[in-house]
Amino acid sequence: MTCDALIIGAGHNGLVTACYLARAGMKVTVAEKNDWIGGAAVSRELYPGFTYSNCSYVCSLFRPEIMRDLELPRYGLQILPYEGGVVFMENGDYLGMFRDHDANRREFARHSPRDAEAYDRYSRDIMRHCRFIRPLLMRTPPDPSSFKPRDLSELAYLGRKAMELSEVQISDMIRFWTMSISDFLDGYFESPVIKAYLAVSAIIGTALGPMSPGSAYVLLHHYMGDVDGNVGAWGFARGGMGAITQALKASLEASGGTIKAGHGVEKVLVRNGRAVGVELDNGETLHATRVISNMDVRRTFLKHVAADELPSDFVRQVKRFKTRGSSGKLNIALDAAPKFTALPEGAPNLRGDLHFTDTVERMERAYDDWKSGHFTRDPFQDVMIPTMIDPTMTPPGKHFMSCFVQYAPPRIEGRDWTDADRDAFGQACVNQINRFAPGFKDLILHMEVRTPRELEAEVGLTEGNIFQGELTFDQLLFNRPVPGYAQYRSPIKALWMCGSSTHPGGGVMGAPGRNAAAEILRDARMGIDMSDAYAVL
Repeated sequence: MTCDALIIGAGHNGLVTACYLARAGMKVTVAEKNDWIGGAAVSRELYPGFTYSNCSYVCSLFRPEIMRDLELPRYGLQILPYEGGVVFMENGDYLGMFRDHDANRREFARHSPRDAEAYDRYSRDIMRHCRFIRPLLMRTPPDPSSFKPRDLSELAYLGRKAMELSEVQISDMIRFWTMSISDFLDGYFESPVIKAYLAVSAIIGTALGPMSPGSAYVLLHHYMGDVDGNVGAWGFARGGMGAITQALKASLEASGGTIKAGHGVEKVLVRNGRAVGVELDNGETLHATRVISNMDVRRTFLKHVAADELPSDFVRQVKRFKTRGSSGKLNIALDAAPKFTALPEGAPNLRGDLHFTDTVERMERAYDDWKSGHFTRDPFQDVMIPTMIDPTMTPPGKHFMSCFVQYAPPRIEGRDWTDADRDAFGQACVNQINRFAPGFKDLILHMEVRTPRELEAEVGLTEGNIFQGELTFDQLLFNRPVPGYAQYRSPIKALWMCGSSTHPGGGVMGAPGRNAAAEILRDARMGIDMSDAYAVL
């Protein structure tokens, strides 16, 4: 039996695509290699009574339009905004962050009155950049080499958007997209700890340091989301990040779609230049009118499609697509809440992101270690304790801690990671936390440590890159993943891409999956836009 659409991978983008296609009346099947679904947006119980957000750990980028279209709150999805953050300083002080803008200004003033004044200007300028980029997230990028009416129309749209800006603003925007976050922040602030906190979003998940050109745009990528309409806000999915993909699963099944888990795709079947289905790793064949890959572009075309089915120039471009991994993850079950000496017990800052790197220079030195092929002994960590807000994830009085870590190279001095390397990496992270919360080690009941090795093997993230490809300027818009194939299509007819290596990029956003579904439906002549697709339900 042949389905209308077969999606490879039950990560969030694959499920978003599947939901839209199923709602438009297609017969949809999702093939997932693991026994569980969710890809990087997954919740699993690896220690009795504790729910871990194993990979992705916070939510903001997921598009509210998708939540509404697919009725995800109806299927249990709830986002809980977190309440602040803190940077613990080497001198025993701290920088606290709060949900309230004025409270942040007062805290900035404690470290630098000048920076408190600059904070309003910085926030205004960042929001201006966000307003320019956000409308592009849910639009298929144009092909600048095409003379098709639709591409010309999209290019004209970009031109009109640019004309809304002054000459100075256009110059500032181009500089922002190409400069380092360190240089950008130097234009506003003088306090090292304030710059360190604001640089965080520019290095999360990327193989760039804070002094690397292009890192400023990565900060903007993280600022483009919202929680309850608050642009730039972040929150936790109640029940862990798997709540997002479980809600998508329920939405898909309500529309008649199915998920086939437990066996991965071995190869895409191509006949006469057209994808006709897939062969699973158990030898089973699934036939489909169209195949949509949620895997990254390198994994899709270099591992699961025969090379002789692809143009050689396309293969060369795919091989050059940058997917350098730079991150690791610790998931920790705690017997009680840790006590940080710099903060009073119950401080609201603990209900947000916790950092232990108080200067941009320390971040850059950690990046230097990555470039040398080592994990750093002084890592940057983005630490969360979501159970401070969501007690459903653990037994009463217990806590779950998530530690996202920069920088972890995909290979150690050119060789594969070993279990000993992984354990030493985990211990370096724990030692850093223990310095600011004495006795922390004694609270650990269980710990899962994930290096790029585990992220690739278990989740399918090539080299452990959480964005399925770096978010550098040369890999954005009509260059993502490669020029000529930025509209979710591939050189093989009926083989599509919907993962984060397509526009607009990574993070738990859902936009690549939604945009891919729009293009598929457009090609299937089921409607000019997504609103027509909903009308067929």
